[in-house]
Amino acid sequence: MQVWDNDIFNPDDYLGEIELNLNDMLGYAKSSKSCSLSQMPEFNKDVPSEGTFSLFESKRVRGWWPMKGKLTKPPEKKGKLGLAGKIELEFEIVTKEEAEERPAGRARDDPNANPKLDPPNRPDTSFFWFTSPWKSCKFIIWRRFKWLIIALIFLIIIVAFLVLFFYNFPEYSVRRLVIGK
Repeated sequence: MQVWDNDIFNPDDYLGEIELNLNDMLGYAKSSKSCSLSQMPEFNKDVPSEGTFSLFESKRVRGWWPMKGKLTKPPEKKGKLGLAGKIELEFEIVTKEEAEERPAGRARDDPNANPKLDPPNRPDTSFFWFTSPWKSCKFIIWRRFKWLIIALIFLIIIVAFLVLFFYNFPEYSVRRLVIGK
């Protein structure tokens, strides 16, 4: 399986791949956090052969697999193979009779039942930042640094108040001493 990005103006870029032998599948991770290149034998020589399984025996599997690809960052690792991403896949093997009994549409076309494909859960940050800088500020900067920004604004207000107070204090104190009002 290969993953490519879908550019509008530029040619599509290759992101990563994973090869899965359905008779001898790699073990999968149950969450994206536990998914790493150590699941692949070419990156981890200690991957046990008993950690593999046959999809034809288990009939159905769902999990996370690492995708390998050529790295572009950092510069010292540029061009070397590494973790290009993680992909969640679900495989199900059915007999011809079961396939005729429970038809599946292409992608999300009808009948969307076997398996039911929900609409993609895309984050709100999937936008072009140049057309909406406030949205990028809200989703990228505000979520990470909300309390720091609030504390900084509060500190600026306090400092401004103190500067104004000490700037005007001599004038008011002299006026109060001399005029008495």
